[in-house]
Amino acid sequence: MSKKIEDFPVLETERLRLRMIEENDAPSLLKYLSDKDVMQYYGLKPFTEINEALNEISWYQSIYLNKSGIRWGITWKEENEVIGSCGFLNGVSEHCRTDIGYELSKDYWGQGIASEALVAVLEYGFNELELERVQALIEPPNISSMKLVEKHGFIREGLLRNYEYTDGKFDDLYMYALLKRDFK
Repeated sequence: MSKKIEDFPVLETERLRLRMIEENDAPSLLKYLSDKDVMQYYGLKPFTEINEALNEISWYQSIYLNKSGIRWGITWKEENEVIGSCGFLNGVSEHCRTDIGYELSKDYWGQGIASEALVAVLEYGFNELELERVQALIEPPNISSMKLVEKHGFIREGLLRNYEYTDGKFDDLYMYALLKRDFK
């Protein structure tokens, strides 16, 4: 059975609604993905035009349709504006393994939003997608991201040297992982 955009799951937490990101969300994405602080460890240069946000949305939809990932837009329950995203990418279904990624508008840093969204996404991954392993690849200077995943039980497994080439340089990445049996 193939996936359809209409079947996209909506997740809710105490304060948040995680939903599909659509083309009309492009201005919201551009707003925070054009911020150099938000994009510092994203693997792309800060966005400068709406087409970059539209391409990002198209990629989110394509990974869902081809079953290699799923990316939710983070919104407040009582509002519809996307203030960040969280989800899975680079899934390997035969190994029940995927990477996780997330970002949040700087206006909302320090409010526990990323943590709340991460838990909802992990619960969905382990319970609905039957994942066994979720990985997070994090640049060593990204202390806040390391603290976030460690808070939720991820274990640092090692350093991948010169693992990614972005913005004209090679970056080292820490490999973190959370196994289903360790998720609480």
